[in-house]
Amino acid sequence: MGFADLSIADIAAQYDLQVETIFHLCDRLNIRYKNEATCLALEDAKMVILEILSARSDGQS
Repeated sequence: MGFADLSIADIAAQYDLQVETIFHLCDRLNIRYKNEATCLALEDAKMVILEILSARSDGQS
């Protein structure tokens, strides 16, 4: 599995979220991390981003 060039902090900044929010998503999705500088595996980053986008689209309905 490849690694995305995205850390938890990068994803939080890109989607204007708190780092803790990304930690909670990782916990819920059983994604391991050490801290906000952790670079996620490509598939894990995709899962986190899809969850963020899904939550945003659900909120816009």
